[in-house]
Amino acid sequence: MTADVAGTLLPAARRPRQDGRAAGSAADGWRDALRGAVRRSGPVLPAVAVVALVAVPAAPAGDGSAGTGSVADAASALLVAYCLVRLARERARPLTRTAALVLGLPVLGVTVAALTSGDAPAALPGVARYLQIFVLVPAALLLLIRDRRDFRLVAGAVVALALVEGSIGVTQYLTGTGASYMGENIRAVGTFGPTDVMGMATVVAYGLVICVGYALAPVRKPGPRRRTVALVGAGLLLVPLALSFSRGAWIATGVALLLQLIVSGVRRAAVVVLAAGALGVVLVGGLGIGSQMISERLSSITRVTDAPDQSVADRYTMWAAATDMWRERPVTGVGLKGFPAHRDSHASLGLSSGSDTAGAGLGFQRQPLLSPHNMYLLVLSEQGLLGIMALAGSWAALLVLALRRLPRYGRGGGGCALVVTGLLVWQFVDFGYADIGGPSTVLTAVMFGLAAWWALSPDHGRPGPARNRETGSGAAAA
Repeated sequence: MTADVAGTLLPAARRPRQDGRAAGSAADGWRDALRGAVRRSGPVLPAVAVVALVAVPAAPAGDGSAGTGSVADAASALLVAYCLVRLARERARPLTRTAALVLGLPVLGVTVAALTSGDAPAALPGVARYLQIFVLVPAALLLLIRDRRDFRLVAGAVVALALVEGSIGVTQYLTGTGASYMGENIRAVGTFGPTDVMGMATVVAYGLVICVGYALAPVRKPGPRRRTVALVGAGLLLVPLALSFSRGAWIATGVALLLQLIVSGVRRAAVVVLAAGALGVVLVGGLGIGSQMISERLSSITRVTDAPDQSVADRYTMWAAATDMWRERPVTGVGLKGFPAHRDSHASLGLSSGSDTAGAGLGFQRQPLLSPHNMYLLVLSEQGLLGIMALAGSWAALLVLALRRLPRYGRGGGGCALVVTGLLVWQFVDFGYADIGGPSTVLTAVMFGLAAWWALSPDHGRPGPARNRETGSGAAAA
């Protein structure tokens, strides 16, 4: 009897210990999985951190401008240092000759412009900024991204940031807590504030282009689920992009998306354009979502000489001033950071003293016009022909090399190919209406890093075995 009772109770007594071992095994499995994921993605986690820290608000400068430093900028410096440490430990050849030439071209123009500047100490921050955005951070990402999984991780971080900033922007529009626009605090600016009204628009546009790139990729590679997620993300990001009221971002996004559609198929492009037009009519015309302000903003794009608004008039006045500066010193320009000092002597009397900013947690202030809001004219005026040829030559080479790899679009590289092509085209079109500056600029460096990996990495498109993620040997995984 006692033995029967003991035999009956023994399994029950053992059961909690078995459950505990099972729970411990499950916890160990999760820890091992997490440790393995961190180990696999370790080299690009600093880049993901840089993207995430872009959302941290940066205090505006004392003169009302967006300022030049942020937490994300400091993180990008740590990213470069981390890359250098890894190179020293692995004793690997850092860059191919082509990559060194393409990424090193901007150094030439920036260095000459700094040496010939009338105020060399004032030019040093400009040197650091140009090298950060166009040389150091892109080169670091080129070396740290090992395969398409790493590429997707960094690109996914950009999309996540865009969704966060976009949701904040939509909330600002709905609650009247955004930046001031036409007398109302409704302009969606995210965490960037009224001093960097292009910041949220840039982030959201990057995320939208990435989502569309993966949505248009061949189904067999990203899979139906990834395509659905990408399409949903793209649809969500369209709303904050519209509510940013950024004409330059709208134009650049339209051109980039149209090119992505054409590359993926002309018939598909025609269908999507018609569907998007119908959706726009329903949302804006039928439901009246921001119809009056958005239509007014759209119509202002074409008003160049026929009663343009003050912002358009100021922009064209500064473009003319930048051109005059280049004519004065055509080879080397007026020097880095020289545009503000030479602006008044070359601009007409129609230029206002600054733009009005308010809302999004800040009071009214005048934001000085310190650049021509055109990257090409800024480089031309401050670095001359030498600088624009070096910088634009680097960008053109990057785009050409990326387009040369488009034939791999149907062989597993569709997502990366369309994403990089769209991002580069977006940036080059947007540079016609904006330039570098503000907290969101570091994200431009990340974008150039993604493009550099796709265009310049020597082994990511080759067939062969997956690369060993621990040693870095072998061909990159497809």
